[in-house]
Amino acid sequence: MILGLRTAIYPAPDLAQAKAWYWKVFETTPYFDEPFYVGYTIGGFELGLIPDGVPGSAGAKALWGVQDIAKEITRLAGVGITTVGPVTDVGGGILVADLTDPFGNIIGLIENPHFSTAKVR
Repeated sequence: MILGLRTAIYPAPDLAQAKAWYWKVFETTPYFDEPFYVGYTIGGFELGLIPDGVPGSAGAKALWGVQDIAKEITRLAGVGITTVGPVTDVGGGILVADLTDPFGNIIGLIENPHFSTAKVR
C-alpha cells in the first residue's frame, strides 16, 4: 500500500546556490547537509537536493501545499521563481500552479481546502 508523499527530490548541480535559494523559498535550513544530498523537512515531508541529476521539467512533479496560492506565488516571485502558466482551478475549489526554480525544475503548488493533515501517516 502506498502511504503518501514522503520525499520530493530536485536535481541541483550547484548545491551551495540551491541551498541558498531553497532557504529563501521554504525559510528553513537543511536537517541533513552532505556533498551528495541535502535534505529539508517541509511540513512533515522531505525535500531533497541532489548534485548528480539534471534539472528539468520532465518526469514526476511534487505539489507543495499552500494556504493562499496567489499570495505564495507573489512571495516566490521575489526569490526568482518563474510561473509556467496561470493558476488553474481543477475542481472542488482546488487550485494548482506550476513554477520553475532557477535550475529548471518544476515546482507544483496546490491550494486544497479538502486536504487533512489528520490523514497524514
